[in-house]
Amino acid sequence: MALNVVILAAGKGTRMRSDLPKVLHPIAHKSMVQHVIDTAHDVGCDGIQLVYGYGADMLKSALGEQNLNWVLQAEQLGTGHAVAQANANIEDDDTVLILYGDVPLIQAKTLEDLLMARAADGLAILTVNLPNPTGYGRIVRTAGEGQELGKVIGIVEQKDANAQQLLIQEVNTGIMAAPGKQLKAWLGQLSADNAQGEYYLTDIVAMAHKDGVAITTAQPESAVEVEGANNRVQLAQLERAYQAREAEKLMLAGANLRDPARIDIRGDVSVGMDVMIDINVIIEGKVSIGNNVTIGAGAILIDCEIGDNAEIKPYSIVESAKVGVKASVGPFARLRPGTELKTDAHVGNFVEMKKAVLGEGSKAGHLAYIGDALIGAGVNIGAGTITCNYDGANKHLTVIEDNVFVGSDTQLIAPVTIGKGATLGAGSTITRDVGENELVITRVKQRHLSAWVRPVKKPK
Repeated sequence: MALNVVILAAGKGTRMRSDLPKVLHPIAHKSMVQHVIDTAHDVGCDGIQLVYGYGADMLKSALGEQNLNWVLQAEQLGTGHAVAQANANIEDDDTVLILYGDVPLIQAKTLEDLLMARAADGLAILTVNLPNPTGYGRIVRTAGEGQELGKVIGIVEQKDANAQQLLIQEVNTGIMAAPGKQLKAWLGQLSADNAQGEYYLTDIVAMAHKDGVAITTAQPESAVEVEGANNRVQLAQLERAYQAREAEKLMLAGANLRDPARIDIRGDVSVGMDVMIDINVIIEGKVSIGNNVTIGAGAILIDCEIGDNAEIKPYSIVESAKVGVKASVGPFARLRPGTELKTDAHVGNFVEMKKAVLGEGSKAGHLAYIGDALIGAGVNIGAGTITCNYDGANKHLTVIEDNVFVGSDTQLIAPVTIGKGATLGAGSTITRDVGENELVITRVKQRHLSAWVRPVKKPK
């Protein structure tokens, strides 16, 4: 028996006021529908049917080469009609899980609970209790006994509900799991004879009851899991809910957040114990943070590794780089892709590194550019130093061996190698290799002209 997931993603989302299909609007830098796709994989699905309509080219471009079956819904005639478009890809013995591309916060555990709640060959629906259920389809049950809920016999939409049904607070989320054979049969019996003139997926619940099929329910831990975004206000609310959830995960894992409401997680982050994260930090992609790490205010971490006891000072950017144990970065430093700081290395304010290694205990304190370089241990890089790695066509490597002292405002014209223990005088331009322990000074000799007259402005 396969788990076949149908994701409904055909709508334009007119209230978004955008040419972008609604399901491509992002939560944490990832489209809503991609969140749903990823969760479907987390549940262990065997196939995904993506029902699309508006913005087909944009959808296919955004979702790329994923293992999806693309199912066209040329006309949007309701949720039942949308699911029916996938019938050809549904086997009789499949369990069909129906999800929505604009409901991005649904969690794998909730879907697993729903699947566990489903009886053999039964129908399981995800419901939620809301204090104000306006706009939602109500769950209609038989009278229960004592504390037990009655059996589900149908779902009635808001516009079709009578006064008594409108008082029901248990509502339909639209998410359900159904047996493939029966689902296809029920979809074939749907009618558009309702207030909306649409084919309601919810009508299959009454059909299941009529056929004597067991109908069970499950509920999410939080109602926000099943909320959708129909406009940008709701999208922003889901973003904040997502960020609150991610912040809670970090704190439970051992991170101390100065203000949980002022951090943005846009990827997959792991943290060690006693991590301190200040306000307005942004974490993107896959980020690993070790024990006893301090992240300063406004720092941006992207696809990087931060070793134990390291410090990322305020307003620094670390992207596709490795920061070693006890290393420090910033403030206002930028580590670009391919950079690695070894143990106890230091990069200071307004230093930029790209595809470069800074060895153990080495320092670049301020105002330097280090690109395409291999720097050994115990090296001092003076302020204003530049590795001139680009000749206009190709990049070249600078090698600085252990215990080198590079004076301020030095230019190293790559390719060039500086031997161990060498000293480069401030203001030098290095165009040739330097041997071990050599002192190199390339400054022009200082001259003093005592009779020099400063120019003055000519009268107008």
